[in-house]
Amino acid sequence: MAINNYYFKARLFPTVLTSIPAIILYNKFVANLYHDKLENIYAGLPTITDVILSGAIIFLLVQLNRFLSKEIFQRLYFKDEINMPTTNLLLKSNSELETSIKQKIEDKIKSKFDINLLTLPEESADDQRARKLIATTVSQIRNLLRDNTLLLQHNIEYGFFRNLIGGSFIAFLISLIIVASSQYTGDIPTRNLGMILTCIYFLPILFSKLIINRYGKYYAKILYEQFLTI
Repeated sequence: MAINNYYFKARLFPTVLTSIPAIILYNKFVANLYHDKLENIYAGLPTITDVILSGAIIFLLVQLNRFLSKEIFQRLYFKDEINMPTTNLLLKSNSELETSIKQKIEDKIKSKFDINLLTLPEESADDQRARKLIATTVSQIRNLLRDNTLLLQHNIEYGFFRNLIGGSFIAFLISLIIVASSQYTGDIPTRNLGMILTCIYFLPILFSKLIINRYGKYYAKILYEQFLTI
């Protein structure tokens, strides 16, 4: 796994922001189970263990957040690659891009990759074929622009919010566990904190469709704008 700018900003940062309930749950209800038993043996061992396990929790959440954000939320709103904004914008039936700009993009695709996108009648007759052809073309455009810093920045922004939504889903569930556990043990301050966290992490889930669609379209438009400049 490459540790790079994208990993830190688009995967690690949203995980840190959404790992608070998991860390609270671990330290409040799990670490206490063995902390007293260990402290008489090795005074520093519980602290070291807590740090290591907290780091392991964050690492695990990085993987879970990415999986949930891609396989649940992104797939829920876009289904798959052929329904992403990068594909939709180049469909003849889509009017979000101005016609002349779309034609310039198609001409450049032809000159760079020797690929002819389907005409409107062909697209109308076989929408899936048109989408698959565009998706294949987009992959080649991304490869061509892999060193483009502006595109990378927008890719990071999209990845950050997508993974934040996936992380918020996990954080929301864990916050509910904290509320229930604290209510059972009579720990009112922790219960109240859990309720606050539940509300906070529910918001990205509530607005997930708006967020993913908006930042997905931002990325798609920048992709084609940068493609026309090379």
